[in-house]
Amino acid sequence: MIEVYKLRGKLNQSRIKTLWFDMMGAAIVNHTSDLKVYRKKLYVNIDAAALRQELFMGREKIRKMINKELGEDYLIEVIIR
Repeated sequence: MIEVYKLRGKLNQSRIKTLWFDMMGAAIVNHTSDLKVYRKKLYVNIDAAALRQELFMGREKIRKMINKELGEDYLIEVIIR
């Protein structure tokens, strides 16, 4: 039914937002001001400069972790702002 109504993208977007809050620690979640998925890219706004730099260095690892939890290669990039 998900495939017939082409809901896979919206379902994955919702799951990614839930996974972010489940997988990341409390410090990261508290400093996350916005989280969007647009065209298979995850945009994350972080309000702490030091944390932003740390997450920027681990973008590929974050992408792989989320894709693994989704069970498919959905995200092509993680953009930390």
